[in-house]
Amino acid sequence: MARLTAAACKKLGDGKHSDGDGLYLIVRGEHRSWVFRYSINGKKRDIGLGKLSLVGLAEARRAAADTRAKVRQGVDPLVEKKIERVPPVKKLEGSDAKKSLLAITRKYHARFVEPVRTTKHARQWIRSVEQHVACKVLEKQIDRVQAGELLDSLQPLYSEIPETARRVRQRLEAVFDYAMLHGLATTNPASAITRSLRQRRNNKHFRALPYAEIPAFFKTVHECPAMSARSLEFLLLTAARTEEILSARWSEVSGNVWLVPHERMKMPEPHVVHLSDHAAAVLDKVRGFSDVWVFPGAKGEQQSNMAMLTLLSRLGWREKTTVHGLRASFSTWANETGVARPDVVEACLAHSEDDRVRRAYNRAAFIAERRRLLAAWALYCAGV
Repeated sequence: MARLTAAACKKLGDGKHSDGDGLYLIVRGEHRSWVFRYSINGKKRDIGLGKLSLVGLAEARRAAADTRAKVRQGVDPLVEKKIERVPPVKKLEGSDAKKSLLAITRKYHARFVEPVRTTKHARQWIRSVEQHVACKVLEKQIDRVQAGELLDSLQPLYSEIPETARRVRQRLEAVFDYAMLHGLATTNPASAITRSLRQRRNNKHFRALPYAEIPAFFKTVHECPAMSARSLEFLLLTAARTEEILSARWSEVSGNVWLVPHERMKMPEPHVVHLSDHAAAVLDKVRGFSDVWVFPGAKGEQQSNMAMLTLLSRLGWREKTTVHGLRASFSTWANETGVARPDVVEACLAHSEDDRVRRAYNRAAFIAERRRLLAAWALYCAGV
């Protein structure tokens, strides 16, 4: 099939005109726009790439190539687009528009964030607030925003991605400080919810997948080609926390041992993870993508803390479990089946022991048992 030309794009009549490799020009009367068609997880999807008047043929081909590359990595561009989209905030009338939480946040961002941050970080800063704070709260005048409203907005996020929620709260705290300094608010509700937000998370049980469903879940993740699938697979096999996986460096891996520095652990000593054959095989698959990060993001940087959570949504498992909840699945399996002593299970989960003498003993005594436990868990995950 002959490919399109720039001249032909402007003259073609109504219809769907293919440029090849999934790129189409849709013509309806005076409207001409680009669409890229792709298939993922057995489903066909179309994603718009822009109007012809704004996106020329060459640019559309580049956009299609970029989108095609994401699909090869197991990323659904439509899901990614939905996550990155800033929620619509209706316009307020009169002087209220200039005093809304959203307006003051954007004003603070333009004055104090954009001038000193990189373009990428500045964009992430404002997007995080606009994404995760409820629209009805963003639309309110800043002096009328209540602490309870912010808590209700951020608590679900804190339950699943505490680091992101913490950053959003800190950013809002800076905005309210700015508003108080300029007489636009008299209190700082973002500061007031610090302790309540943390307590609510600590008292909340994470959604955890029943361990009987783990083999089916593992099979789904294992067959997905995305880098986020490899990090989630490794997290499941090692019973590690999200931050430990995202920050994993090749310098920490030696043979079949992963030594996690104590700075990233909820304990005073480094955490030794004995890698099963399945876990080691995951590392073999991701070697060469980055010299630093074990599970890099799309541009070779540290993987986003949303990556594994997004993957759960894309694979259809998010209603059943959180990423952190997979640790509970491991713990329940190990304790209910009696495959290992409770102390060994706790050691694999890197739960800190208050008694320093007992903690030192446990580190030395449980090496063989921890290795056997994680090997048995890997076999169970794989359906053996």
